[in-house]
Amino acid sequence: MIYIKRRLNIFIDESGDFGFVKGSSELYAVSFTIHESDNPITNELQYLNDSLNKQNYNGMLHLAYLIAKRDDYSKFNLEQRQKIFWTIFNFARKVPVKLKTIILDKRYMNSKSQLNKAISIEINKFIQENQSYFDSFEKIVIYYDNGQETLATILDIVFATNQRVERRIEFDHTKKRLFQVSDMLTFVDKLDYKFHNNMPFTRAEKYFFTNKEIEYIKRKLKNKRL
Repeated sequence: MIYIKRRLNIFIDESGDFGFVKGSSELYAVSFTIHESDNPITNELQYLNDSLNKQNYNGMLHLAYLIAKRDDYSKFNLEQRQKIFWTIFNFARKVPVKLKTIILDKRYMNSKSQLNKAISIEINKFIQENQSYFDSFEKIVIYYDNGQETLATILDIVFATNQRVERRIEFDHTKKRLFQVSDMLTFVDKLDYKFHNNMPFTRAEKYFFTNKEIEYIKRKLKNKRL
């Protein structure tokens, strides 16, 4: 009998900034997409990539740019960009993963150090609440590309004492599609927070999603939440 070590992959992305000046983000979000390596996702990945290729897009998903029609998405009209989004969303809905988003409302803070502390507290709380689940794996691999140095430092401190944890910075984003699920989550969960806290949407957000669609997204992902 061959004993296979259980491995947990955690894909982390963030949305927002650490600024507290005019023009800074009001919300800061960190999303976790958690995948158990012994649950294959080959078929879901193949279907996702085939669907994106048919839409003439095979790059990395960056939802903020997709909605704002920036960079790689500037050549796509609204209908095409919405189709790309729903392709990624349906992948997230079907693939065997667990999801978590931490949202910090910066309107109730006034400094970067206060935000840093709040992020650390919330990530630690998330780990402690699911400690028995995380402890059931021999190895945990965290994928975070150091998109923000401050968050990278927080992650390193939080996981510093856990010898089972390895953090990977360099990886192919177009192959690690689960990282893009985290990118999507940071955005849609911030929209949901805005919707339920009477915060204004940007013009691009209003055009891209209806309130019913935001509720639908939330409902369809509910059973995957940790």
